[in-house]
Amino acid sequence: MTFVLEIVKLGLGNLRRHKLRSFLTALGIILGVAAVITNASIGEGSKRQALEQLERLGARNIIIRSTKPPESATAGGRQGLLSRYGLTRADLKVIREEFPSASSIVPLKSVGGQLLRDNLRRTSQAYGTTPDLLEAANLRLARGRYLSNEDIDEKAMVGVIGWELARALFPFDDPLGATVRIDAKPVKIIGVLQPVGLSGGAGGALVGRDINFDLHIPISTAEVVFGDVIARQTTREFSAIQISEVFIVAPNRDTVLEFAKLAERVVATRHPGMTDVTMIVPYELLENARRNAMTWNLVLGSIAGISLLVGGIGIMNIMLASVTERTREIGIRRALGATRKHIVWQFLVETGVLSTIGGLIGVATGLTFSLFVGYIVPRLHEIPVFGGYFQRDASLPTHITLWSVLVAFTVAAMTGLIFGLYPAVKASRQDPIVALRHD
Repeated sequence: MTFVLEIVKLGLGNLRRHKLRSFLTALGIILGVAAVITNASIGEGSKRQALEQLERLGARNIIIRSTKPPESATAGGRQGLLSRYGLTRADLKVIREEFPSASSIVPLKSVGGQLLRDNLRRTSQAYGTTPDLLEAANLRLARGRYLSNEDIDEKAMVGVIGWELARALFPFDDPLGATVRIDAKPVKIIGVLQPVGLSGGAGGALVGRDINFDLHIPISTAEVVFGDVIARQTTREFSAIQISEVFIVAPNRDTVLEFAKLAERVVATRHPGMTDVTMIVPYELLENARRNAMTWNLVLGSIAGISLLVGGIGIMNIMLASVTERTREIGIRRALGATRKHIVWQFLVETGVLSTIGGLIGVATGLTFSLFVGYIVPRLHEIPVFGGYFQRDASLPTHITLWSVLVAFTVAAMTGLIFGLYPAVKASRQDPIVALRHD
Protein backbone atom coordinates (compact mmCIF):
# COMPACT_ATOMS: atom_id res chain seq x y z
CA MET A 1 0.00 0.00 0.00
CA THR A 2 2.88 2.34 0.86
CA PHE A 3 4.48 1.53 -2.50
CA VAL A 4 1.29 2.44 -4.38
CA LEU A 5 0.86 5.71 -2.49
CA GLU A 6 4.49 6.63 -3.12
CA ILE A 7 4.17 5.93 -6.84
CA VAL A 8 0.96 7.98 -7.07
CA LYS A 9 2.58 10.85 -5.16
CA LEU A 10 5.57 10.87 -7.51
CA GLY A 11 3.36 10.77 -10.59
CA LEU A 12 1.08 13.58 -9.40
CA GLY A 13 4.07 15.65 -8.32
CA ASN A 14 5.59 15.50 -11.79
CA LEU A 15 2.26 16.45 -13.41
CA ARG A 16 1.90 19.44 -11.09
CA ARG A 17 5.36 20.68 -12.02
CA HIS A 18 4.30 20.84 -15.67
CA LYS A 19 0.69 22.00 -15.47
CA LEU A 20 0.42 23.50 -18.95
CA ARG A 21 2.11 20.54 -20.61
CA SER A 22 -0.14 18.15 -18.68
CA PHE A 23 -3.25 20.04 -19.77
CA LEU A 24 -2.20 20.16 -23.43
CA THR A 25 -1.38 16.45 -23.28
CA ALA A 26 -4.84 15.66 -21.92
CA LEU A 27 -6.58 18.03 -24.36
CA GLY A 28 -6.85 15.37 -27.05
CA ILE A 29 -8.57 13.03 -24.60
CA ILE A 30 -10.88 15.83 -23.39
CA LEU A 31 -11.99 16.72 -26.92
CA GLY A 32 -12.31 13.08 -27.92
CA VAL A 33 -14.57 12.18 -25.00
CA ALA A 34 -16.64 15.34 -25.47
CA ALA A 35 -17.02 14.56 -29.18
CA VAL A 36 -18.17 10.98 -28.49
CA ILE A 37 -20.81 12.09 -25.97
CA THR A 38 -22.02 15.03 -28.09
CA ASN A 39 -22.26 13.00 -31.30
CA ALA A 40 -24.02 10.17 -29.48
CA SER A 41 -26.51 12.57 -27.86
CA ILE A 42 -27.30 14.27 -31.19
CA GLY A 43 -27.66 10.91 -32.95
CA GLU A 44 -29.87 9.51 -30.18
CA GLY A 45 -31.96 12.68 -30.04
CA SER A 46 -32.55 12.66 -33.80
CA LYS A 47 -33.36 8.94 -33.70
CA ARG A 48 -35.89 9.39 -30.91
CA GLN A 49 -37.52 12.29 -32.71
CA ALA A 50 -37.85 10.29 -35.94
CA LEU A 51 -39.15 7.22 -34.10
CA GLU A 52 -41.62 9.32 -32.14
CA GLN A 53 -42.96 10.85 -35.33
CA LEU A 54 -43.31 7.44 -36.94
CA GLU A 55 -44.92 6.01 -33.80
CA ARG A 56 -47.56 8.72 -34.00
CA LEU A 57 -48.61 7.36 -37.36
CA GLY A 58 -49.44 4.15 -35.50
CA ALA A 59 -47.09 1.18 -35.46
CA ARG A 60 -50.07 -1.14 -36.08
CA ASN A 61 -51.44 0.88 -39.01
CA ILE A 62 -51.37 0.25 -42.73
CA ILE A 63 -52.30 3.46 -44.55
CA ILE A 64 -53.64 3.24 -48.11
CA ARG A 65 -53.90 6.66 -49.78
CA SER A 66 -55.33 7.95 -53.05
CA THR A 67 -52.71 9.86 -55.02
CA LYS A 68 -52.98 11.80 -58.22
CA PRO A 69 -51.36 9.79 -61.02
CA PRO A 70 -48.79 11.62 -63.19
CA GLU A 71 -50.88 11.43 -66.35
CA SER A 72 -53.92 13.06 -64.73
CA ALA A 73 -51.90 16.17 -63.86
CA THR A 74 -51.54 17.06 -67.52
CA ALA A 75 -54.27 14.97 -69.14
CA GLY A 76 -55.47 16.67 -72.28
CA GLY A 77 -53.26 19.64 -71.50
CA ARG A 78 -56.31 21.61 -70.26
CA GLN A 79 -57.14 23.16 -66.92
CA GLY A 80 -60.48 22.43 -65.35
CA LEU A 81 -60.48 18.76 -66.45
CA LEU A 82 -62.30 16.45 -64.02
CA SER A 83 -59.90 13.78 -62.79
CA ARG A 84 -61.17 10.50 -61.35
CA TYR A 85 -58.65 8.45 -59.43
CA GLY A 86 -57.87 6.74 -56.15
CA LEU A 87 -59.78 4.46 -53.84
CA THR A 88 -63.48 3.81 -54.35
CA ARG A 89 -66.27 2.70 -52.05
CA ALA A 90 -66.10 -0.68 -53.76
CA ASP A 91 -62.40 -0.87 -52.78
CA LEU A 92 -63.34 -0.07 -49.18
CA LYS A 93 -65.96 -2.82 -49.18
CA VAL A 94 -63.43 -5.36 -50.45
CA ILE A 95 -60.87 -4.25 -47.85
CA ARG A 96 -63.43 -4.71 -45.07
CA GLU A 97 -64.18 -8.22 -46.38
CA GLU A 98 -60.50 -9.18 -46.64
CA PHE A 99 -59.60 -7.98 -43.13
CA PRO A 100 -62.29 -9.30 -40.78
CA SER A 101 -59.78 -9.59 -37.92
CA ALA A 102 -58.54 -5.98 -38.17
CA SER A 103 -59.02 -3.92 -35.02
CA SER A 104 -60.60 -1.21 -37.15
CA ILE A 105 -60.78 0.00 -40.72
CA VAL A 106 -61.13 3.78 -40.93
CA PRO A 107 -61.86 5.66 -44.18
CA LEU A 108 -61.19 9.36 -44.81
CA LYS A 109 -62.86 11.36 -47.55
CA SER A 110 -61.54 14.79 -48.60
CA VAL A 111 -64.20 17.46 -49.11
CA GLY A 112 -64.38 21.11 -50.12
CA GLY A 113 -62.03 23.53 -51.79
CA GLN A 114 -61.80 26.18 -49.04
CA LEU A 115 -62.34 26.60 -45.31
CA LEU A 116 -63.76 30.01 -44.41
CA ARG A 117 -64.55 31.96 -41.28
CA ASP A 118 -65.60 35.57 -41.91
CA ASN A 119 -62.74 37.04 -43.98
CA LEU A 120 -60.28 34.30 -43.05
CA ARG A 121 -59.81 31.44 -45.46
CA ARG A 122 -57.55 28.44 -46.04
CA THR A 123 -57.28 25.70 -48.62
CA SER A 124 -59.52 22.92 -47.38
CA GLN A 125 -58.10 20.06 -45.34
CA ALA A 126 -61.56 18.85 -44.34
CA TYR A 127 -62.10 15.09 -44.19
CA GLY A 128 -65.11 12.97 -43.59
CA THR A 129 -64.29 10.07 -41.29
CA THR A 130 -65.54 7.87 -38.44
CA PRO A 131 -65.07 7.99 -34.64
CA ASP A 132 -62.45 5.22 -34.90
CA LEU A 133 -59.92 7.64 -36.42
CA LEU A 134 -59.24 9.16 -32.99
CA GLU A 135 -57.59 5.95 -31.79
CA ALA A 136 -56.25 4.74 -35.14
CA ALA A 137 -54.28 7.97 -35.78
CA ASN A 138 -53.26 8.44 -32.12
CA LEU A 139 -55.13 11.74 -31.90
CA ARG A 140 -56.03 13.40 -28.60
CA LEU A 141 -58.71 15.93 -27.77
CA ALA A 142 -57.77 19.23 -26.19
CA ARG A 143 -61.35 20.38 -25.67
CA GLY A 144 -64.89 19.36 -26.51
CA ARG A 145 -65.70 15.96 -27.98
CA TYR A 146 -64.93 13.90 -31.06
CA LEU A 147 -67.31 12.59 -33.70
CA SER A 148 -69.84 10.00 -32.53
CA ASN A 149 -71.90 7.26 -34.18
CA GLU A 150 -74.96 9.47 -33.69
CA ASP A 151 -73.27 12.16 -35.79
CA ILE A 152 -72.72 9.56 -38.53
CA ASP A 153 -76.35 8.36 -38.40
CA GLU A 154 -77.77 11.88 -38.42
CA LYS A 155 -75.34 13.18 -41.07
CA ALA A 156 -74.70 16.03 -38.67
CA MET A 157 -73.04 19.25 -39.85
CA VAL A 158 -70.47 19.18 -37.07
CA GLY A 159 -66.67 19.08 -37.09
CA VAL A 160 -63.58 18.63 -34.94
CA ILE A 161 -60.86 21.16 -35.71
CA GLY A 162 -57.07 20.76 -35.61
CA TRP A 163 -55.02 22.84 -33.19
CA GLU A 164 -53.27 25.09 -35.72
CA LEU A 165 -56.38 25.52 -37.86
CA ALA A 166 -58.23 26.68 -34.73
CA ARG A 167 -55.49 29.24 -34.07
CA ALA A 168 -55.56 30.42 -37.70
CA LEU A 169 -59.35 30.82 -37.98
CA PHE A 170 -60.04 31.80 -34.35
CA PRO A 171 -57.01 33.84 -33.24
CA PHE A 172 -58.96 35.67 -30.52
CA ASP A 173 -62.18 33.66 -30.13
CA ASP A 174 -63.23 30.30 -28.72
CA PRO A 175 -63.76 27.86 -31.61
CA LEU A 176 -66.11 25.57 -29.62
CA GLY A 177 -69.66 26.18 -30.74
CA ALA A 178 -68.54 28.50 -33.52
CA THR A 179 -69.22 27.91 -37.20
CA VAL A 180 -66.85 27.54 -40.14
CA ARG A 181 -67.82 27.07 -43.76
CA ILE A 182 -66.54 24.38 -46.05
CA ASP A 183 -67.07 26.22 -49.30
CA ALA A 184 -70.58 27.63 -48.65
CA LYS A 185 -71.79 24.98 -46.20
CA PRO A 186 -71.70 25.76 -42.43
CA VAL A 187 -70.18 23.30 -39.96
CA LYS A 188 -70.40 23.70 -36.17
CA ILE A 189 -67.17 23.05 -34.21
CA ILE A 190 -67.69 20.50 -31.41
CA GLY A 191 -64.09 19.70 -30.52
CA VAL A 192 -60.46 20.82 -30.78
CA LEU A 193 -57.58 18.36 -31.23
CA GLN A 194 -54.34 18.56 -29.30
CA PRO A 195 -51.31 19.63 -31.35
CA VAL A 196 -49.62 16.78 -33.17
CA GLY A 197 -45.87 16.89 -33.81
CA LEU A 198 -45.97 15.67 -37.40
CA SER A 199 -45.69 18.97 -39.23
CA GLY A 200 -42.04 18.36 -40.07
CA GLY A 201 -39.50 15.58 -40.28
CA ALA A 202 -40.19 11.98 -41.18
CA GLY A 203 -43.78 11.96 -39.93
CA GLY A 204 -44.82 15.09 -41.78
CA ALA A 205 -43.28 13.86 -45.02
CA LEU A 206 -45.28 10.64 -44.76
CA VAL A 207 -48.59 12.27 -43.92
CA GLY A 208 -48.05 14.74 -46.76
CA ARG A 209 -49.63 17.60 -44.82
CA ASP A 210 -49.67 19.23 -41.41
CA ILE A 211 -52.55 17.39 -39.76
CA ASN A 212 -52.83 20.19 -37.19
CA PHE A 213 -54.75 22.01 -39.96
CA ASP A 214 -57.26 19.16 -40.49
CA LEU A 215 -61.00 19.45 -39.95
CA HIS A 216 -62.91 16.19 -39.37
CA ILE A 217 -66.61 15.80 -40.14
CA PRO A 218 -68.84 12.67 -40.22
CA ILE A 219 -68.16 10.58 -43.31
CA SER A 220 -71.89 10.30 -43.99
CA THR A 221 -72.07 14.10 -44.13
CA ALA A 222 -69.10 14.17 -46.48
CA GLU A 223 -70.78 11.72 -48.87
CA VAL A 224 -74.33 13.11 -48.84
CA VAL A 225 -73.78 16.86 -48.40
CA PHE A 226 -70.49 17.43 -50.22
CA GLY A 227 -70.33 14.61 -52.76
CA ASP A 228 -67.22 13.33 -54.52
CA VAL A 229 -66.14 16.32 -56.63
CA ILE A 230 -63.50 18.61 -55.11
CA ALA A 231 -62.93 21.98 -56.80
CA ARG A 232 -59.65 23.83 -56.16
CA GLN A 233 -60.35 27.43 -57.19
CA THR A 234 -56.70 28.48 -57.03
CA THR A 235 -55.61 25.88 -59.60
CA ARG A 236 -58.98 25.37 -61.33
CA GLU A 237 -58.63 21.65 -60.76
CA PHE A 238 -61.62 19.35 -60.31
CA SER A 239 -61.14 15.91 -58.81
CA ALA A 240 -63.58 13.11 -58.11
CA ILE A 241 -62.26 11.02 -55.23
CA GLN A 242 -64.56 8.68 -53.38
CA ILE A 243 -62.13 7.67 -50.59
CA SER A 244 -58.96 9.65 -49.84
CA GLU A 245 -57.36 7.32 -47.27
CA VAL A 246 -58.00 4.08 -45.45
CA PHE A 247 -56.41 3.15 -42.13
CA ILE A 248 -56.19 -0.60 -41.53
CA VAL A 249 -55.32 -1.23 -37.87
CA ALA A 250 -53.75 -4.66 -37.26
CA PRO A 251 -54.57 -6.50 -33.99
CA ASN A 252 -50.92 -6.38 -32.90
CA ARG A 253 -47.46 -5.55 -34.23
CA ASP A 254 -46.69 -9.17 -35.08
CA THR A 255 -49.40 -9.22 -37.75
CA VAL A 256 -48.61 -5.82 -39.34
CA LEU A 257 -46.30 -7.10 -42.07
CA GLU A 258 -48.67 -9.96 -42.91
CA PHE A 259 -51.55 -7.47 -43.18
CA ALA A 260 -49.39 -5.16 -45.31
CA LYS A 261 -48.62 -7.91 -47.85
CA LEU A 262 -52.29 -8.85 -48.10
CA ALA A 263 -53.32 -5.19 -48.47
CA GLU A 264 -50.80 -4.72 -51.26
CA ARG A 265 -52.16 -7.74 -53.13
CA VAL A 266 -55.75 -6.56 -52.73
CA VAL A 267 -55.04 -3.02 -53.88
CA ALA A 268 -52.75 -4.08 -56.73
CA THR A 269 -55.49 -6.39 -58.06
CA ARG A 270 -58.00 -3.55 -58.21
CA HIS A 271 -55.49 -0.84 -59.21
CA PRO A 272 -52.92 -2.40 -61.57
CA GLY A 273 -49.56 -0.71 -61.23
CA MET A 274 -50.88 1.20 -58.20
CA THR A 275 -50.33 4.49 -60.05
CA ASP A 276 -53.19 6.22 -58.22
CA VAL A 277 -52.74 4.56 -54.83
CA THR A 278 -49.83 4.45 -52.39
CA MET A 279 -49.38 2.40 -49.26
CA ILE A 280 -47.54 3.43 -46.09
CA VAL A 281 -46.53 0.95 -43.39
CA PRO A 282 -45.15 2.92 -40.42
CA TYR A 283 -43.91 -0.29 -38.75
CA GLU A 284 -41.54 -1.00 -41.65
CA LEU A 285 -40.36 2.59 -41.59
CA LEU A 286 -39.93 2.33 -37.81
CA GLU A 287 -37.62 -0.66 -38.17
CA ASN A 288 -35.68 1.01 -40.99
CA ALA A 289 -35.29 4.15 -38.86
CA ARG A 290 -33.92 2.08 -35.98
CA ARG A 291 -31.41 0.36 -38.25
CA ASN A 292 -30.35 3.64 -39.85
CA ALA A 293 -29.98 5.25 -36.44
CA MET A 294 -27.74 2.42 -35.28
CA THR A 295 -25.60 2.80 -38.40
CA TRP A 296 -25.27 6.55 -37.85
CA ASN A 297 -24.37 6.02 -34.20
CA LEU A 298 -21.56 3.71 -35.28
CA VAL A 299 -20.35 6.17 -37.91
CA LEU A 300 -20.45 9.15 -35.56
CA GLY A 301 -18.85 7.09 -32.80
CA SER A 302 -16.04 6.03 -35.13
CA ILE A 303 -15.37 9.61 -36.17
CA ALA A 304 -15.28 10.71 -32.53
CA GLY A 305 -13.09 7.71 -31.70
CA ILE A 306 -10.44 9.13 -34.03
CA SER A 307 -10.16 12.08 -31.64
CA LEU A 308 -9.48 9.66 -28.80
CA LEU A 309 -6.84 7.93 -30.92
CA VAL A 310 -5.18 11.26 -31.63
CA GLY A 311 -5.32 12.04 -27.92
CA GLY A 312 -3.65 8.73 -27.11
CA ILE A 313 -0.90 9.37 -29.64
CA GLY A 314 -0.39 12.81 -28.09
CA ILE A 315 0.05 11.22 -24.66
CA MET A 316 2.57 8.74 -26.03
CA ASN A 317 4.57 11.47 -27.76
CA ILE A 318 4.73 13.63 -24.63
CA MET A 319 5.64 10.69 -22.41
CA LEU A 320 8.40 9.59 -24.80
CA ALA A 321 9.77 13.14 -24.68
CA SER A 322 9.43 12.99 -20.89
CA VAL A 323 11.48 9.78 -20.77
CA THR A 324 14.33 11.49 -22.57
CA GLU A 325 14.00 14.59 -20.41
CA ARG A 326 14.01 12.56 -17.19
CA THR A 327 16.72 10.07 -18.07
CA ARG A 328 18.97 11.24 -15.24
CA GLU A 329 16.07 11.04 -12.75
CA ILE A 330 15.43 7.46 -13.84
CA GLY A 331 19.11 6.60 -13.39
CA ILE A 332 19.14 8.03 -9.86
CA ARG A 333 16.02 6.11 -8.90
CA ARG A 334 17.45 2.89 -10.28
CA ALA A 335 20.75 3.51 -8.44
CA LEU A 336 18.80 3.95 -5.19
CA GLY A 337 17.12 0.61 -5.60
CA ALA A 338 14.05 1.21 -7.75
CA THR A 339 13.21 -1.79 -9.92
CA ARG A 340 12.00 -1.75 -13.51
CA LYS A 341 8.52 -2.45 -12.22
CA HIS A 342 8.68 0.70 -10.10
CA ILE A 343 9.66 2.82 -13.10
CA VAL A 344 6.92 1.30 -15.26
CA TRP A 345 4.30 2.00 -12.60
CA GLN A 346 5.48 5.58 -12.13
CA PHE A 347 5.00 6.40 -15.80
CA LEU A 348 1.74 4.44 -16.05
CA VAL A 349 0.36 6.36 -13.07
CA GLU A 350 1.15 9.63 -14.85
CA THR A 351 -0.52 8.55 -18.10
CA GLY A 352 -3.42 7.01 -16.20
CA VAL A 353 -4.00 10.19 -14.23
CA LEU A 354 -3.78 12.30 -17.40
CA SER A 355 -6.28 10.14 -19.28
CA THR A 356 -8.62 9.76 -16.31
CA ILE A 357 -8.74 13.46 -15.48
CA GLY A 358 -8.98 14.25 -19.19
CA GLY A 359 -11.85 11.76 -19.46
CA LEU A 360 -13.73 13.34 -16.55
CA ILE A 361 -13.28 16.85 -17.97
CA GLY A 362 -14.33 15.51 -21.38
CA VAL A 363 -17.49 13.97 -19.89
CA ALA A 364 -18.40 17.28 -18.25
CA THR A 365 -17.67 19.15 -21.49
CA GLY A 366 -19.69 16.70 -23.59
CA LEU A 367 -22.71 16.80 -21.27
CA THR A 368 -22.61 20.60 -21.13
CA PHE A 369 -22.29 20.98 -24.91
CA SER A 370 -25.07 18.44 -25.58
CA LEU A 371 -27.47 20.38 -23.34
CA PHE A 372 -26.30 23.67 -24.87
CA VAL A 373 -26.92 22.47 -28.44
CA GLY A 374 -30.45 21.30 -27.60
CA TYR A 375 -31.18 24.65 -25.94
CA ILE A 376 -29.58 27.10 -28.38
CA VAL A 377 -30.55 25.71 -31.82
CA PRO A 378 -34.31 26.48 -31.47
CA ARG A 379 -33.32 30.04 -30.45
CA LEU A 380 -30.86 30.78 -33.25
CA HIS A 381 -33.48 32.77 -35.15
CA GLU A 382 -33.55 35.26 -32.25
CA ILE A 383 -29.89 36.23 -32.70
CA PRO A 384 -29.57 39.82 -33.98
CA VAL A 385 -28.35 40.20 -37.59
CA PHE A 386 -27.70 36.47 -38.10
CA GLY A 387 -31.09 35.23 -36.90
CA GLY A 388 -32.64 35.62 -40.35
CA TYR A 389 -30.48 32.81 -41.70
CA PHE A 390 -32.15 30.25 -39.41
CA GLN A 391 -35.65 28.84 -39.56
CA ARG A 392 -37.98 29.59 -36.65
CA ASP A 393 -38.82 25.90 -36.24
CA ALA A 394 -35.19 24.73 -36.44
CA SER A 395 -34.30 22.13 -33.84
CA LEU A 396 -31.51 19.70 -33.07
CA PRO A 397 -32.83 17.42 -30.35
CA THR A 398 -30.27 15.74 -28.09
CA HIS A 399 -30.61 12.87 -25.67
CA ILE A 400 -27.72 11.96 -23.39
CA THR A 401 -27.28 8.21 -22.99
CA LEU A 402 -25.50 6.48 -20.12
CA TRP A 403 -23.73 4.08 -22.47
CA SER A 404 -22.04 6.90 -24.39
CA VAL A 405 -20.68 8.42 -21.16
CA LEU A 406 -19.41 5.08 -19.85
CA VAL A 407 -17.93 3.99 -23.17
CA ALA A 408 -16.23 7.33 -23.81
CA PHE A 409 -14.72 7.50 -20.32
CA THR A 410 -13.60 3.84 -20.32
CA VAL A 411 -12.02 4.14 -23.76
CA ALA A 412 -10.27 7.36 -22.70
CA ALA A 413 -8.81 5.74 -19.58
CA MET A 414 -7.72 2.64 -21.51
CA THR A 415 -6.28 4.78 -24.31
CA GLY A 416 -4.02 6.61 -21.85
CA LEU A 417 -2.81 3.37 -20.30
CA ILE A 418 -2.24 1.60 -23.61
CA PHE A 419 -0.40 4.47 -25.24
CA GLY A 420 1.53 5.13 -22.04
CA LEU A 421 2.74 1.55 -21.77
CA TYR A 422 5.49 1.80 -24.39
CA PRO A 423 7.10 4.96 -22.92
CA ALA A 424 6.90 3.36 -19.46
CA VAL A 425 8.61 0.17 -20.61
CA LYS A 426 11.22 2.17 -22.51
CA ALA A 427 11.95 4.20 -19.35
CA SER A 428 12.32 1.04 -17.26
CA ARG A 429 14.90 -0.37 -19.68
CA GLN A 430 17.26 2.56 -19.27
CA ASP A 431 20.75 1.42 -18.20
CA PRO A 432 21.25 3.01 -14.73
CA ILE A 433 24.93 3.80 -15.40
CA VAL A 434 24.23 5.41 -18.79
CA ALA A 435 21.27 7.26 -17.28
CA LEU A 436 23.42 8.71 -14.49
CA ARG A 437 25.90 10.05 -17.03
CA HIS A 438 23.09 11.75 -19.03
CA ASP A 439 23.15 15.56 -18.91
